[in-house]
Amino acid sequence: MKRTLFMLTTLFLLAACNNGKKADTPSPVEDGIDSTFEYKVDRFADIEILRYPVPGFNSLSLQQKELIYYLSQAALEGRDILWDQNNRYNLTIRRVCEGVYENYMGDKSSQDWKNFETYLKQIWMANGIHHHYSEDKIIPQFPQDWFVKIVKSVDPGRMPFRDGMAADETLKEIVPVMFDPKVMPKRMDQTPGIDIVAASAVNFYEGVTQKEVEEFYNAMKVPNDNTPISYGLNSKVIKENGVVTEKVWKLDGMYGKAIERIIGWLEKAANVAENDQQKQTIQSLISFYKTGDLKTFDEYSVLWVNDTVSHVDFINGFIENYSDPLGLKATWESMVNFKSIEASERTRIISENAQWFEDNSPIDSRFKKEVVKGVSAKVITTAMLGGDTYPSTPIGINLPNADWIRRDHGSKSVTIDNITYAYAKAAEGNGFKEEFMLSDVERELSAKYGTLTDNLHTDLHECLGHGSGKLLPGVSTDVLQAYGSPLEETRADLFALYYLADPKLVELGLLPNEEAYKAEYYEYIMNGAMTQLTRIQPGKQIEQAHMRNRATISNWVIEHGKADNVVSLEKRDNKTYVVINDYNKLRDLFGQLLAEVQRIKSEGDFEAGKKLIETYGVKVDPALHAEVLSRYEALNIAPYKGFVNPVYKLVTDANGKVTDVTISYDENYVDQHLRYSRQYSVLPLKN
Repeated sequence: MKRTLFMLTTLFLLAACNNGKKADTPSPVEDGIDSTFEYKVDRFADIEILRYPVPGFNSLSLQQKELIYYLSQAALEGRDILWDQNNRYNLTIRRVCEGVYENYMGDKSSQDWKNFETYLKQIWMANGIHHHYSEDKIIPQFPQDWFVKIVKSVDPGRMPFRDGMAADETLKEIVPVMFDPKVMPKRMDQTPGIDIVAASAVNFYEGVTQKEVEEFYNAMKVPNDNTPISYGLNSKVIKENGVVTEKVWKLDGMYGKAIERIIGWLEKAANVAENDQQKQTIQSLISFYKTGDLKTFDEYSVLWVNDTVSHVDFINGFIENYSDPLGLKATWESMVNFKSIEASERTRIISENAQWFEDNSPIDSRFKKEVVKGVSAKVITTAMLGGDTYPSTPIGINLPNADWIRRDHGSKSVTIDNITYAYAKAAEGNGFKEEFMLSDVERELSAKYGTLTDNLHTDLHECLGHGSGKLLPGVSTDVLQAYGSPLEETRADLFALYYLADPKLVELGLLPNEEAYKAEYYEYIMNGAMTQLTRIQPGKQIEQAHMRNRATISNWVIEHGKADNVVSLEKRDNKTYVVINDYNKLRDLFGQLLAEVQRIKSEGDFEAGKKLIETYGVKVDPALHAEVLSRYEALNIAPYKGFVNPVYKLVTDANGKVTDVTISYDENYVDQHLRYSRQYSVLPLKN
């Protein structure tokens, strides 16, 4: 019961934020962002917070700036929806903690208070009490009794206790959820053999079992439907009077107060749209929010994917289903952006040659698309992050997710230039390459070609990888269940890796020579087999879909390349390194695995998909893990990065007419989250 096209990808390929590589994005100095621009904002726990510049914003027309402003406001109004989706106690816990942070009058110099501040920053980063990447609950490092005491010490009139509840009642509700490691321990639990609905802490289901949910949605499906609806995408499943039913997320339904405000900003955006097509797209999205009708959502998605003319673009709504153990429910997210003209040249070339790549893929001809339709790609500058793209954000997106829309109408792919630029600037000189790369040969390859091949990998993954191949007739898009997400990311990554080494890229002028691809090959295996383990706590297995994808690929090629000594992990001076002895044979291995993963997807082979991911993508070698953690700790690099958004303000004349929109970058992490909670928080504390 899982959709098999998941498009929010890669985050960044190396745990050290692009390994210190300099992005090929033009410097943003010309837009008023000079060498004094501070990329690093804050550091706590395992997280570093960055700023991203928005080069080119001041050169946009007034109409485009105003459009970005309204879309950005809509992007922020859905924040609390995501918090509540992640766990039904999240809003209460956050607001109580924020109330304490802003109003506690006691000692703020103690270690307990410092740990409390760190906890609040962590849950802001995660949009809830579970880690944004590992899915594990973030356990407070301050005592439970201390927390109870300081909550009670704050003036109750300044605290957001729910529905008139007193402090004692609120604490009785949230303290076990916060402090007891056995209560809601994982946001999404994918452990084989359990009821993954009952075991997961997400707020997509309440009072129902996995079997009941599957039967509920199976009954909705239409046999041999050529344009299937994404059933369950925008609803919570509950049981009322013994009957399984849905609470739909729409204007007059669940999350209605936040959706009403989103609609208000979208209506303003429609009035300043760049063209009629964009206006129609925004109005269609508004209709979906009002009705909750998933057919309307499909109509909106078709309009959106066909708008390849507008300079300003956006995503907004219930889109990705990574956080649902059944792969049905979509979290709320938004991103506002505009096209980077010069950098989009490489994606234009890739898109124009989409049919060649499909025809020459190493997969079985039964699974190839005879005609590749509607592949559009561009490099963008993001202007605002919201919902599930904030504070942690991807570096590439490919949408829409529905297979039939991609088949009949194509897809949009974007690579986010100013985000990768910010990652790279923040990572300069961090010592990562020197510690984990085998020799100067690999480090020099990375220095020469790493940025280019990394960006091309993302482009190929997003532009073509996700859109390649096809399902056989009668195969359901959700048959791969919890394994659909890592398998789809595996497929897209393999497509990109296979073609990076193809002479066609040199012929198209995308790579300077036939040696450049080796930089990405080495870094990818190093990350998938080793360095991404810095994101895993000792004793834990790999949970996150993209990490499972990268581990699956890396561990599979290492095992299957043993006979020919293609690629291996070897000890040098008591440190483990990736050693690649034959890059050509490594490419062949990528092609073999791509063919098998495409077969699994096209035929809906659940058992084979499960076996592949569980064998190569989940388990962690404890000795290697301990070594990598020790080496990484010495570098003092945070394994996770998040962002603060810029601040936009309307400038109006005496008559209220908009004359300009300004952008500033001086808001810090704490102030931004506290302001967002004051300005964009309208949902009740428990939904």
